[in-house]
Amino acid sequence: RGGVWVIDGRPGGQAPLSLSLSPVAMAGRAELEVAVKEQGEVVRRLKADKAPQHQISEELAKLLELKAQLGTNDGKPQFVLKTPKGTRDYNPKQMAIREKVFSTIINCFKRHGAETIDTPVFELKETLTGKYGEDSKLIYDLKDQGGELLSLRYDLTVPFARYLAMNKITNIKRYHIAKVYRRDNPAMTRGRYREFYQCDFDIAGQYDPMIPDAECLKIVHEILSELQLGEFLIKVNDRRVLDGMFEVCGVPADKFRTICSAVDKMDKMPWEDVKNEMVSEKGLAPETADKIGEYVQLNGRSELIDKLVQDAKLSQNKVAMEGLNDMKQLFVYLTLFGVEEKVLFDLSLARGLDYYTGVIYEAVLAQSQAATQTQQSEHSEQVSVGSVAAGGRYDGLVGMFDPKGRKVPCVGVSIGIERIFSIMEQRLEASDQKIRTTETQVLVATAQKKLLEERMKLVAELWKSGIKAEITYKKNPKLLNQLQYCEETGIPLVAIIGEQELKDGVVKLRVVSTREEVDVARADLIEEIEKRTCQS
Repeated sequence: RGGVWVIDGRPGGQAPLSLSLSPVAMAGRAELEVAVKEQGEVVRRLKADKAPQHQISEELAKLLELKAQLGTNDGKPQFVLKTPKGTRDYNPKQMAIREKVFSTIINCFKRHGAETIDTPVFELKETLTGKYGEDSKLIYDLKDQGGELLSLRYDLTVPFARYLAMNKITNIKRYHIAKVYRRDNPAMTRGRYREFYQCDFDIAGQYDPMIPDAECLKIVHEILSELQLGEFLIKVNDRRVLDGMFEVCGVPADKFRTICSAVDKMDKMPWEDVKNEMVSEKGLAPETADKIGEYVQLNGRSELIDKLVQDAKLSQNKVAMEGLNDMKQLFVYLTLFGVEEKVLFDLSLARGLDYYTGVIYEAVLAQSQAATQTQQSEHSEQVSVGSVAAGGRYDGLVGMFDPKGRKVPCVGVSIGIERIFSIMEQRLEASDQKIRTTETQVLVATAQKKLLEERMKLVAELWKSGIKAEITYKKNPKLLNQLQYCEETGIPLVAIIGEQELKDGVVKLRVVSTREEVDVARADLIEEIEKRTCQS
């Protein structure tokens, strides 16, 4: 690119090709070399300052990308091993944290009686089209694979609705944990990726108002409390209240959804900027935007609902009153569930997705958590992760897929696992806490040579009894190396066998942390290991 091909003629008519760079290309290369040098300094400085690993990794990826553009001295492009933009690998320590978080979430879903399903990672393009409003541009479209136009799933909700309509299911309480894909602008330090997991819980079926909705909010409360992420707040609103508010403020009906998307940005930018977007980009009259501003800056609890019910304009709007009456009932149920103190009725909450029809909600971590998570105020923006759970009611989505338009009312919540994981990972980096990446209970070891067969027999007995056990893969390992391996990996027990132990029918069981050793009869070994590791 930017090079000039020069043919260097030789006797015999042979003309091998060589690549020389034009002055323009040389200048571009010089700029790249400077950029590589500067980025290298950034990486070195971060390492010297012992910055969080994810921050170093992100800057290192930029350095590798620059080096790839630079290529090699002979002009050949350099191949750099890296993950695609907006994706990442997870090492064993990170996966151990993820599995713990997944376990907490799944246990909560099961505690509330949910069953699980799975759907394809890609759907027909028409299944996803027109369901996400302005966010539809973030859908990954796949190349035509022989007659079907396909897209990677954007979330788990639309595939769930398609699943219900296709299988004619009218009620189910399900959870689904799987990867979704968005062509978003990644902010990996804040847990925003192009490939990420969603953890969804949904209740489908015709039930009395606000009972399933309240349970979804209770689930969010339970999960965030159990994960101990710090102070959090669950904001709630209702699409009917928003639509009624837009109507009484004079917003044209065809602009409801686009104005909704603008309002949804109020947690990221000040009201004046949101108003400017409504007027300049969406074509709304300034006086209409001012009327909206009087409402969307309000938040509170039951007292705000009572105030809005008495509002001169809103009280005359049937749709808004339906939403407010349901919201009042929701707070009654939330009080019975004991979670109302964490829930705030916030009129600025809009949720940009087109398919919501009723109550909507979003859980956010309190801003004060930002500094405490990493215990370093200079890194506070890295844990300002925004929403950690969100959801709402979508009564019309299933009907969009049903040939006869039959509706199945649904309400659900999605837990923002990647954002939660970003916080927990950074918290771990700031502490000296050691994370075990395996669950091995015991290592079968020996201090003597030529006992590999005996070690293999014993470890097979342990595996057969459900004990998590290992042996080292050397015929004659040194005992010290085996004990060091246990200390490094956190294995709590060592089962040591030698000629004498085999003769006596015992195994020497060593507690790694205290170095205490006790002879245990071979027949009692399983029971002894289980007893000593049951609390691990």
